[in-house]
Amino acid sequence: MNGFTTKAIHGVREPDTHHALRAPVYDSVTFEFESSEDIENAFRGKKPSHTYSRITNPTVTDFEKRLTLLSGGLGTIAVSSGMAAISDTILSIAGAGDNIVISPFLFGNTFSLLASTLKRWGLEIRFADFRLPETLEQVIDGRTRAVYLETITNPQIAVFDIPALSRIADRHGVLVILDNTVMTPYAFDARPAGVHIEVLSATKYISGGGTAVGGAVIDHGNYDWGKNPYFKDDVKAYGKHCFLRRLRQEVYRNTGACMSPHAAYMLSLGLETLALRIERSFDNALGMAEYLLERKDHVTSVNYAGLTYSGYHEIAERLFGKRYGGILTFTLESKEKCFRFMDALRIVRRATNINDNKTLILHPASTIYCEFPPEEQAKLGVTDTMLRLSAGIEDKEDLIADIEQAFVALK
Repeated sequence: MNGFTTKAIHGVREPDTHHALRAPVYDSVTFEFESSEDIENAFRGKKPSHTYSRITNPTVTDFEKRLTLLSGGLGTIAVSSGMAAISDTILSIAGAGDNIVISPFLFGNTFSLLASTLKRWGLEIRFADFRLPETLEQVIDGRTRAVYLETITNPQIAVFDIPALSRIADRHGVLVILDNTVMTPYAFDARPAGVHIEVLSATKYISGGGTAVGGAVIDHGNYDWGKNPYFKDDVKAYGKHCFLRRLRQEVYRNTGACMSPHAAYMLSLGLETLALRIERSFDNALGMAEYLLERKDHVTSVNYAGLTYSGYHEIAERLFGKRYGGILTFTLESKEKCFRFMDALRIVRRATNINDNKTLILHPASTIYCEFPPEEQAKLGVTDTMLRLSAGIEDKEDLIADIEQAFVALK
């Protein structure tokens, strides 16, 4: 089995007493053991077994195995949300006095987590211009624990040279963490690009219909954990599996950010149609971007890597082939005009998710970046004239017609 969708549907088969064609939902908090010795061995890690669903659950494990297969990773841990995937990863690899290198172009909640929440616990954030990979050299030092970036930034729609950034980080023994939510392992294979840890918000493309909140941490098994001082003893005992073990047995278990069995079931269903939905979504995004580019009577700019004039088009094509993502931004003349345009839409929905089956629109400055003052928004590449479109899987012609009638309503 080599095809992505074939593996998503058939690639993981666990024995089932009733020969069910689909893995069942194990909505059980705890699990019984045949003997006291068995439960002791399970808790000590001497015997693989499910003990408590906050730590492992059969339905969640099925989802984790599917993601591991599809990503080609060493192992996966599914968590309660994309933000839980990020926070649990950082808590596992860094401590007070350490630093993480990021770009200012970052999802608002991720930026807030790193620059505000974890800052109070002694984590330092350092900035580099990822458009110029060599700037990494200027900020990395002996306390740098990771370089953190997004495949395509949301909502700035920037695309960085991930392999070049990874090579620089690798020369310094620094971990590379990639948020691959907007492309997923289907549209971008992170490991060959030098990524060590991949984090995902499964709520987005993997869910598809916006039916479940979840996240995932994928270890690609290509980092020397002996270069991180917190893992020196663990490396001796557990080798390349030491990060996954630390995450599962300590941080994930202790923070309690577990995925529910029902969410895992719904997300496993989403994986089966992921490739089909991504192709449709990406095609819709390109179609809407090309249409918006022609509406110079209303639109002042369009930002989408699939447009040939985009400053990110060449690098996006090199990294992703002919796939450029399912989100785009465009600007109108004023915030007031943005609001009037949004309110005139009939098919496109006003909502905050991305990569839903439905096409969604959002005004980032007044919603997901509303906690940042205007000067901070400007540094993050957000203005009050910007709108973000996340392409769904509707018929492209209907989406363009809806945008057209909304522009007509502005006159």
